[in-house]
Amino acid sequence: MLTLQSIKADPEYIIARLAVKGCDARAQIEEIIRIDAERRRLQTICDTEASELKKLSSQIAMLMKEGKREESEAAKAKVTEIKANAKTLQEQLEASELQLRDILLSLPNTPCEAVPEGRTAEDNVVEKEGGAMPTLGEDAMPHWDLAKKYGIIDWELGVKVTGAGFPFYIGKGARLQRALIQFFLDEAWNAGYIEVEPPFVVNEASGYGTGQLPDKEGQMYHCQLDNLYLIPTAEVPVTNIYRDVILSDNELPKKNCAFSACWRREAGSYGKDVRGLNRLHQFDKVEIVRIEKPENSYAALEEMKDHVQGLLDKLGLPWRILRLCGGDMSFTSAITFDFEVWSAAQQRWLEVSSVSNFESYQANRLKCRYRGEDKKTHLCHTLNGSALALPRIVAALLENNQTPEGIVIPECLRKYTGFDIID
Repeated sequence: MLTLQSIKADPEYIIARLAVKGCDARAQIEEIIRIDAERRRLQTICDTEASELKKLSSQIAMLMKEGKREESEAAKAKVTEIKANAKTLQEQLEASELQLRDILLSLPNTPCEAVPEGRTAEDNVVEKEGGAMPTLGEDAMPHWDLAKKYGIIDWELGVKVTGAGFPFYIGKGARLQRALIQFFLDEAWNAGYIEVEPPFVVNEASGYGTGQLPDKEGQMYHCQLDNLYLIPTAEVPVTNIYRDVILSDNELPKKNCAFSACWRREAGSYGKDVRGLNRLHQFDKVEIVRIEKPENSYAALEEMKDHVQGLLDKLGLPWRILRLCGGDMSFTSAITFDFEVWSAAQQRWLEVSSVSNFESYQANRLKCRYRGEDKKTHLCHTLNGSALALPRIVAALLENNQTPEGIVIPECLRKYTGFDIID
């Protein structure tokens, strides 16, 4: 959530930056300023009347002591009148604060100055590329055919038991999943991230804290009876560890990693791009999360990008990094870098990670703060990234490493899988 102070300090700048995300926020910004002025007016009246009540209470006690009954009764009548008016004013004040919060919640984060303008994925900027492109024969198979050939993923069984987008991983397919999860967690641990094992469902407050609500409510699985949500990413429970927390200066940075299953409805997704592992409703992912001082958050972002790049290098996958344009960014992000890997049989790039800096946007919703050397509280910056999401990593590994003898397992995974080929 944008801070009221930043909006009031330079509303035209906020309007201009939100336009980079394709958001025309002028009417909302003007309404925020109007409501805030009214809220402050009501607060001033409430404060004045509270002071008057205090003064009258002292007067009544004095008048009663002096036996001035008539004057004391008049003062009591005045108190009754002020209290009745104060109740109405308080209701108006609370209504204006709620209205103000609702509008603030509806505004996306402002993209930072480094975010390129653009409306679609075609406008994203390729920042960096690496890894060797595999050379496959004409008989190369896409991962869904390879998975069927070797009996490691069963989509039909998933449809029978649950529905489309919920595959079963079987035998070496299941072991490959577990190997990737443990490899990613070990690499994060070695990079200084403290592992947590979070709940896979969260309450409504947590969804609002990280910005999935109200923006992505239609994309989340909602357990209505208990009003809980299946998490779309471990970002949600892990970042919410720091909701309503004031950290001390020397506690920062906070670095956490977590494995979780993730659930996304992916409403409206269809066509060739959703075949196989390209788009699922349930998938596994390891997430890295950081809580930083504002002055350190962009250095932390570079560290996180280097970490994800290192994972892809160790897996031997060709990759590229995209700096997302304003129109392709998430609601909550100030800047996002997507990592993609090359799918040799499909002849296309597949997104496997997003690494983002949210600056103070999530922290303001979360009330995640730290007490600085000046003894004042300040909003933290929050960051997170996929390190990594499994489905498209598995798709690329199967396709890029296929040989006539079978699918070769990357060296870094063999101590986890216990085998070096899927045959």
